[in-house]
Parts: sequence; C-alpha cells; structure tokens
Amino acid sequence: MFGRFMPTEGKFFDLFNQHADLCVKGAQEMVSLMTNFDDLETRTHAIETIEKQADKITYATVDLLHKSFITPIDRDDIHKLITRMDDILDMMEDAAQTISLYDLQAVTLEAKRLAELCLACCLKVQEAVSLLHNMDNAARIVALCEEIDRLESDADHVMRAAMSKLFRDEPDVRNLIKMKAIYEILETVTDRCEDVANIIEGIIVENA
Repeated sequence: MFGRFMPTEGKFFDLFNQHADLCVKGAQEMVSLMTNFDDLETRTHAIETIEKQADKITYATVDLLHKSFITPIDRDDIHKLITRMDDILDMMEDAAQTISLYDLQAVTLEAKRLAELCLACCLKVQEAVSLLHNMDNAARIVALCEEIDRLESDADHVMRAAMSKLFRDEPDVRNLIKMKAIYEILETVTDRCEDVANIIEGIIVENA
C-alpha cells in the first residue's frame, strides 16, 4: 500500500497546488472583469499581481528542482508542469492587459462565456493537481483531464461562433480587430490548460 504513495521530497506538490490556486484566482478575476466592466483597472491590476505571485512560485519550483537529489516524479515532468501552468496565467494577464490597452468600453456575451470556460478549466486543473501526490487517484485524475479536454473543445466552438458573428455583424473594423484578439487570447487560456492536462496524463502513465 505504501508503495502507491509517491515520495514527497522537495515539497513540489505543495508548490504545484499553490500555483494552481493562483490560476483559479486569476480566472475568477477575469470573470469578474467581464461581468463588472466598470472596474477594469482594479481587475487588471489584480490579475497582474496574481501573475507575479505565480512567477515567484515557478522560480521557486525550478530552483528547488536544481537543488533536489531525489524528486517525486521525473525531473523533466516537474519542469514542464510548472512552466505550462505558468503559461495559463501569462495568457490571462495578456487578456486583461489587451482589454485595457485597447480601451474597450464593453465586451460581448461570447467573451464572458470564454472567460467562464477559462475558470472551469482552471478549477479542473486545480483539482487534478491536488490529487497528483497519490497514484491511487489516477482514475479520477484522468477523468479530470478528459473534462479539461472537453471544456477546451467547448471554448473552440464558442470562439468559432463568436468570430462568425463578429465578422458578420460588427460594422466598426477597429472593434472587430479588438474583439478578435480578445477571443483568441481567451481561447488560448483553455489551450494552455489542455497542455497541462496532457502533461498530467503523461505523469499518470509513467507512475501509476
């Protein structure tokens, strides 16, 4: 039974969990930004702050990796997982900053839906990461990764429909360019979550 538990040298799982928590907080701020658009500056600053906190965790994880003789999972997997998780928040920061720089006065329902899907993906990533310390959780982790894949596919469909509507109905070329960029960045957040899910599935294959 004890062989089913991974060694915990280096506290890597704690760092993964801390980073995943920040991904969720960032996504919650993004949904709030889309819902309460009159508070754009505050929400953008909050996302930027969360991203900087996540960067520190990423740096700490890589530093710990260099110092650790024994690691609970493959060293390359640790590095790939934390850097891909960091990509999630990088893209959310890009979305918030782009909205601010483009001086958007409102966002569409489709953009709000994409932000909600980003949050849903991040919540699944958070749960999967929280279970990763114990390979007895392998079946549940794989199921969560499949749910992330499904949510990413949903985001693809929302973006395609949003793009079609945008090019069909938006008369202002400037607004069209702005919203197209926002749609693409938000959908990319879900892509980065799917990347994390793929890495986690690989870890399960190697260790379960």
